[in-house]
Amino acid sequence: MFRRISLVLAGLMAAVTVYGQSDGKGLDERINDWFTPISEKITSIVFYSIQVQPGIYLPIVVIILVGGALYFTLFFRFVNIRRIGVSLNIVRGRYAHIEEFKTPDPKEVNVRVEGGDITKTIRDESVEGEVSHFQALTAALSATVGLGNIAGVAIAIAVGGPGATFWMIIAGLLGMSSKFVECTLGVRYREVDADGTVHGGPMYYLSKGLGEIGMKRLGKALAIFFAIMCVGGSLGGGNMFQANQAADQFITQFNIEGDSIGVIFGLIMAFLVGIVIIGGIKRIGSVAEKVVPFMAVVYVGAAIIILIANYKVVPGAFGMIFSGAFSPQAAFGGFIGVLITGFQRAAFSNEAGVGSSAIAHSAVKTSFAASEGLVALLEPFIDTVFICTITALVIIVYNMGGVFEYGDVINNEVMITATGERLGGVTLTSASFSAVIPWFPYVLTIAVVLFAFSTMLSWSYYGLQSWKFLFGKSKASDISFKVMFLIFIVIGASSSLGAVIDFSDAMIFAMVFPNIIGLLLLTPVVRGEIKLYLKAIKRLKTAEDNGEIDKP
Repeated sequence: MFRRISLVLAGLMAAVTVYGQSDGKGLDERINDWFTPISEKITSIVFYSIQVQPGIYLPIVVIILVGGALYFTLFFRFVNIRRIGVSLNIVRGRYAHIEEFKTPDPKEVNVRVEGGDITKTIRDESVEGEVSHFQALTAALSATVGLGNIAGVAIAIAVGGPGATFWMIIAGLLGMSSKFVECTLGVRYREVDADGTVHGGPMYYLSKGLGEIGMKRLGKALAIFFAIMCVGGSLGGGNMFQANQAADQFITQFNIEGDSIGVIFGLIMAFLVGIVIIGGIKRIGSVAEKVVPFMAVVYVGAAIIILIANYKVVPGAFGMIFSGAFSPQAAFGGFIGVLITGFQRAAFSNEAGVGSSAIAHSAVKTSFAASEGLVALLEPFIDTVFICTITALVIIVYNMGGVFEYGDVINNEVMITATGERLGGVTLTSASFSAVIPWFPYVLTIAVVLFAFSTMLSWSYYGLQSWKFLFGKSKASDISFKVMFLIFIVIGASSSLGAVIDFSDAMIFAMVFPNIIGLLLLTPVVRGEIKLYLKAIKRLKTAEDNGEIDKP
């Protein structure tokens, strides 16, 4: 394995070295010049907008995303709020006994007790799946908690001002419902190979689910379109953006110079990613469940320390968030502009409605599709409502003295008033932390690299599943995608933030179109699954109260 990865990367290094010597430009600059026009073209198509007021345009994809999330929230009677307790109980194993039941008719739950033993009357799929609830959650979180929270929030605040935070929070709360629906369907329509390997996600619930309701052609077309866009999303937001920001933070923090330093950093990162992704979702889940919680605790802990140190101005920061959310004088086009910025960055961060997380959650070991949907709704809450808000508060507190001007953005970067230096994404967040904890940027650099690493692992799995859906599940298909994924790490580390983030947004948001259409058409299926699971929980609790089952 090490030899194969090394040979691929050595060949890539030789090719890009020759490419970089063909004229006077540095290698990083040449890669960026090649990639930027491609990014601009794709972005113009995906973010086609309608004018809502003079000078302000609303992307149609944002309307679809927000409208879908609101519909799911109302259709399932605020499942995002009412069922959080159940979600937490699932993760901590409170309902573990449910997985032991089995029934010939999966639409009925009939828990019977004979001689003190449980008759397995609920469909048992515990052998179908590759990871636990917690591993599935952390694997999916590893793709969402990370640079979207660290760099994405900084971009949102820089462009839209403090008010963008409010709309990020709203988007996160509504997105919990979207995540519940898509991940329930992901498990409901997954496929399991003879060796136990799971294949799931929107590609499968679009093709199979819509086929069940007489829309086979539409389902197949939407599934193919989604798979193509998911491959692009894995190479963009799940790969290039991560490599770009990790390289930027590392190079800036350690003041490293060189025309090809981005390429070198990308090659090192590609080698490390290659070692893990060869092992598939089991190894990814194993790595993610260790890396993500640890780095999240370190990052959140530092943010809380900063907010405690500045406790006197924190209420003022909250005030700016709420007033800025509705102020017609707000940065970047007033109310509509701030709303768009908040929702766009929140969706990029938590991916609710995008459908990507359903691919990871489909691999869970569970007897009930809705159980994983309920686990999944925790993602946007952890990612956006909690971590993104904390990051935003740190940046707003940092700028209380007018360090930079909100909305004065060029290429997603703001100018620091005192020095004229331009910071954007992760470097702006790093500066905000260092204002209180001078040494923390070194820790943040490690966190950024690890978050980028874990995100790339999960998105490599998302892209691979989509690639296999399109081109088959052969070994050649598997290897070809992984090689391409590693190459794009190098491209991302070598390109400018503006080009990378535009391409990343475009690819990820393009996945929304087919996914939301499918989710809207399949909501009745999800309603049946949640009723099935809640009925099972009720009967399980009855059996526990009667002493027929030991409580975990």
